[in-house]
Amino acid sequence: MNIGFIGLGIMGTPMALHLAAAGHQLFVKVRSKVPADISAAGAKVCATGEEVARSTDIVFLMVPDTPDVEEVLFGEGGVATGLSKGKIVVDMSSISPMATKGFAKRVNETGADYMDAPVSGGEVGAKAASLTIMCGAEPAVFEKVRPLLEQMGKNITLVGGVGDGQTTKVANQIIVALNIAAVGEALVFASKAGADPAKVRQALMGGFASSRILEVHGERMIKRTFAPGFRIQLHQKDLNLALQGARELGVSLPQTANAAQLMNACAANGMGELDHSALVRALEIMANHPVAKEGS
Repeated sequence: MNIGFIGLGIMGTPMALHLAAAGHQLFVKVRSKVPADISAAGAKVCATGEEVARSTDIVFLMVPDTPDVEEVLFGEGGVATGLSKGKIVVDMSSISPMATKGFAKRVNETGADYMDAPVSGGEVGAKAASLTIMCGAEPAVFEKVRPLLEQMGKNITLVGGVGDGQTTKVANQIIVALNIAAVGEALVFASKAGADPAKVRQALMGGFASSRILEVHGERMIKRTFAPGFRIQLHQKDLNLALQGARELGVSLPQTANAAQLMNACAANGMGELDHSALVRALEIMANHPVAKEGS
């Protein structure tokens, strides 16, 4: 199958490579230099999104934010101008659920189908093809795309109609942020009290407090390894989507708001490009005490 892929970043590149490894021909558009691995996979570089759409059956998007998706789809030379009946747009970015429904309506007017399929699992999951993929689409569209999603992920769920995938991703990001904050608070408390945070984490991993966040991000906090798998500034964006949605729905998300403020504090101190596990740094600043020394 001829497949388009726009958004070859930290996660998009390995995701696209899995599709190429499965024997599909990639058509890509990049803002600057084509990643070496993508070139080696035989991808054909297109000048515009329109060219990508005209050359392919399905176009995948993996870009940072709602305005980026809108620009890729409907900007000058955008994907939408190259769409026609039978083609499918699959947006794997994490963006506004409400905007997603509007984008889908505009894409449907070209005769093409639309699916939102945001992911969770970070760079590690993208490289291992073990992403969790949350899908919003008509069932028939989902079944057409599913074999391709299976090349990139393991836990693939059709949640409901268009936009429901994005809603699920926002819910995911709420849970992840609050868990990072909880693990950060626990380790700051333990370390400040004089306990070895590494041994505290080891003990907690065997109890009811055990979690994937404690396992992976707890270790990052202790080892001070904050190279980005998923950047704070991107998680900021996702929590802002949650809080915006909460205002529209008339619900209160107090803990989400608190986690967003902690990430805002990190970004204000020049840490927006760090992994979201670095949220602990905001807690450390307030406690005037790091979980562990650098290089420990």
